[in-house]
Amino acid sequence: MKKKKHHIISLMKYFHDFCGVEWLFYDLGVDEFSALWINWSSFLLTCFCLRYLLCTVGSVYIRSKEAPAKDVLKDLIEMCRGIQHPVRGLFLRSYLSQVSRDKLPDIGSEYEGDADTAMDAVEFVLQNFTEMNKLWVRMQHQGPARDKEKREKERSELRDLVGKNLHVLSQIEGVDLDMYRETVLPRVLEQVVNCKDEIAQYYLMDCVIQVFPDEYHLQTLETILGACPQLQPSVDIKTVLARLMERLSNYAASSAEVLPVFFQVEAFAKLNIAIGKVIEAQDDMPVYGAVTLYASLLTFILHVHPDRLDYVDQILGACVKKLSGKGKLDDSKATKQIVALLSAPLDKYKDIDTALKLSNYPRVMEHLDNGTNKEMSNVIIQSIMKNRTYISTAEKVEALFELIKGLIKDIDENHQDELDEDDFKEEQNSVARLIQLLYTDDTEEMMKIIHTVRKHILTGGPKRLPFTVPPFTFSALKLVRRLQSQNENVSGEEAAATPKDIFQILMQTIEALSSVPVPELALGLYLQCAEAANDCDLEPVAYEFFTQAYILYEEEISDSKAQVTSIHLIIGTLQRMHVFGVENRDTLTHKATGYSSKLLKKPDQCRAVYACSHLFWLDEHNDMKDGERVMLCLKRALRIANAAQQMANASRGSSGSVVLFIEILNKYLYFYEKGVLQVTIDSIQSLIELIKQEMSGENTTADLSADAFFASTLRYIQFQKDKGGVVAEKYSPIKAEFAETS
Repeated sequence: MKKKKHHIISLMKYFHDFCGVEWLFYDLGVDEFSALWINWSSFLLTCFCLRYLLCTVGSVYIRSKEAPAKDVLKDLIEMCRGIQHPVRGLFLRSYLSQVSRDKLPDIGSEYEGDADTAMDAVEFVLQNFTEMNKLWVRMQHQGPARDKEKREKERSELRDLVGKNLHVLSQIEGVDLDMYRETVLPRVLEQVVNCKDEIAQYYLMDCVIQVFPDEYHLQTLETILGACPQLQPSVDIKTVLARLMERLSNYAASSAEVLPVFFQVEAFAKLNIAIGKVIEAQDDMPVYGAVTLYASLLTFILHVHPDRLDYVDQILGACVKKLSGKGKLDDSKATKQIVALLSAPLDKYKDIDTALKLSNYPRVMEHLDNGTNKEMSNVIIQSIMKNRTYISTAEKVEALFELIKGLIKDIDENHQDELDEDDFKEEQNSVARLIQLLYTDDTEEMMKIIHTVRKHILTGGPKRLPFTVPPFTFSALKLVRRLQSQNENVSGEEAAATPKDIFQILMQTIEALSSVPVPELALGLYLQCAEAANDCDLEPVAYEFFTQAYILYEEEISDSKAQVTSIHLIIGTLQRMHVFGVENRDTLTHKATGYSSKLLKKPDQCRAVYACSHLFWLDEHNDMKDGERVMLCLKRALRIANAAQQMANASRGSSGSVVLFIEILNKYLYFYEKGVLQVTIDSIQSLIELIKQEMSGENTTADLSADAFFASTLRYIQFQKDKGGVVAEKYSPIKAEFAETS
């Protein structure tokens, strides 16, 4: 206690000499010493408050201009050295900075001094910044180790007090490029590097980048980059450099006039070297950190040197080198940055051709996990579709499909079932749309593209074939029609590709769908190819496609609804065929009518059979008009409709709907108008009477839709009568007054 008392008394004697305050000291007891201690604490607090007052007085004194501003500011700086408590010192110096910022002896200021006036202002701010940074760093050593986290939080909250000095520096008019390069930046960086504090270094480097002009950064790039490897290994230098490159990229994009300066200072070379040194110096830098730096550098290049694809490929190559030996990345942060890295060229050039020229582009994609690889493949496809980019050579198609192979085939069979079904369909629909953009006017090159696409889609497995084979088929059929058009215009020349060659490819490709199986889809594609072969007058080819369709119908399609859909598709396609000879056509039509009569449900049988009647009467071809067989189909349909009525009466105790009879009546009227002699007035009249009889029967179930349908048919007959001329004469014998149906 005595040692502490004598220490305090000696300090008070010192302040007695310094302040001129009279203090009398005698031998003190405990009570007297306690009173003295309270007085001493009050004295220190008073001295601290006096320094705030002195800052205010100094500010007013500068405004009075009774003394040079630089001298007063120098005295104030020295006065503040008396407060070495970190927090109190920070706030005191922050207050000094605040009250003096508009009174600096800057060029153009009312407090401007001699020739070195700007240097005086800079020196004052730099000294204040240096002392404040020291105090701020010292805060980490105040208190026990267990409170470190709390102290770091407090330091983060007080960092703006230090950073404001750099902002003041950037606002001094006298700080031109030369002064910034020779004085300001070296002094600031020296303080940043020497403080050896992670929080301070990161924050102050970020402040330097944000507060000073872009052109200053560009001209002092080597200096600021040289300081980066000297920072503490734990400093988040990747973010600092990324923000620097972001500012420079935006500066380059702001005006084309500044680009020559970038070329002059060799900005890319300096940034590239600096990033390499940082990555090399920080062995424990995570992968995502390195990729973030490369992504920022790539963005910089795309703004400054968009024409230098070799620079872009060089950056991707450096990224590949960093990723070598890492295998598939499972770090979400790293994969996200790689997607950003790979997306940048697509967003800039809006042309997949440019990305395909980059040899390291696919090598970077190889390090993505399966999910992210598919995500990136979707980004590529969406870019192609958005910009309507046509891939016009087989070589480019090969490179593209290698790039998006994650969507084309299963890279890892163990993960093929993990994808959601809806997501899978969306992915494959994107691939299907992409196939339509693989196009060139050169038919020979287009044939090569067809071969390349087929090679890749057949590796997709049974799940993908239903999505990829249809667009491939229609793309190939487009080429068939182009070749057919060329053959009609040019004769006597041997073509590199013929429709027959393409049909052979399509036959083999559609056969692959049998492994899925999707027989209805395959049948539809066979019929599409048959129709295209019909347009090319290739009867054997068309017949073979029909044969394959019939085989599928007989052997693979067992569902009754699918059979109904398929038979109507067959009938509709066969109706449009004109290439077949009599024998082949009879065979196919006979099969079609046979399939129709074997459908499970009577109504389906009836509709399919009367649809077959169109196969025997084609307006465009006189040799395909057989009225007897038309009438045979209609009569068979009528018998089936009668059977359906009887079955309904037997099972339900009431006759079924007469809709089938009305539909057949409409077919009678159609062929009657077409001039089929076998369809007579008597047959039409008898069918009308039959329908009326069925509708008025006691056991008939009311059917409003059937009533409306029949009424509409009778109105049509009356309308034809009212036309006059040949048509009215033709319809006049038919008795179909609308009133009779009521």
